[in-house]
Amino acid sequence: MISKLDNKKIKIEVDNQGAQLQKLVLKKDDKNYLWHGDSKYWGRRAPILFPIVGRLKEDKYIYNDQEYKMTQHGFARDKEFELVEQSKNHLSYLLKQSRDTLEKYPFKFRLQIKYSIQGNSLDISYRVINQDQKDIYFSVGAHPAFYWPQNEDEKKEDYYLEFEKKEKAARYLLEDGLLNQQQELILDNQKILELTPDIFKDDALVFKDLKSEKISLKSRKSDVEVKVEFEDFPYLGIWSQSAEAPFICIEPWQGIADSIDSRGIIEEKEGIIQLTPGEEFTSTHTITIK
Repeated sequence: MISKLDNKKIKIEVDNQGAQLQKLVLKKDDKNYLWHGDSKYWGRRAPILFPIVGRLKEDKYIYNDQEYKMTQHGFARDKEFELVEQSKNHLSYLLKQSRDTLEKYPFKFRLQIKYSIQGNSLDISYRVINQDQKDIYFSVGAHPAFYWPQNEDEKKEDYYLEFEKKEKAARYLLEDGLLNQQQELILDNQKILELTPDIFKDDALVFKDLKSEKISLKSRKSDVEVKVEFEDFPYLGIWSQSAEAPFICIEPWQGIADSIDSRGIIEEKEGIIQLTPGEEFTSTHTITIK
């Protein structure tokens, strides 16, 4: 089921399947800035990542000496959420444990996703509640894809990413989806990251603990600006499927892929969040279209 919100500036559509954002339209130009999910390149649009972000080593983890299988980015993106609240300005979705989830993730939880619009901004909020009698372990993240380029008369090379602050930042390199303990300096006291079609030839750009809490996709040929604010998200991923794929993902993460030398124990996983019984976790990121 598709649900819609709109105000004077923007309109959005969200699907119960995965609680996934389907459209993000700026009314002044009637343009959808969110990738439409063509399976020729990548069939998703803005999946919710839970209860892991990235890949597990050998697609498995260990909890209480028992091995569990889980594919990249977890299962939430493939589950039917319940629309539990709708108002003029927000939509709230709920996913909780089921027989199927307990087989791969032995924890009782509630995952709530809330979409709120104000002006030309969309807030996407995450709330995880421990419904179990034991501690639970999880990561959560976003994976929105935006058209790149946005206009037919533009090329990918016309675009760049502008960080909020000057950064001396390395990308953490991936090997078959796992962190390989190597780094490559990407920004050297700079705010601007030039974009080229082959920038993702070695997989995603993965950043840790940036000073910036905002990043904008901009064009030198138009006034396009897609700004993502990710305060309190310790990791950021930037990715596209191939040099030909006409989209770019800007991904705030509360969690990260395993390393190639991971022991697979969930409690030891980098970026993992631990909640005691009854405890809650919340975070929000914002997308602004100008």
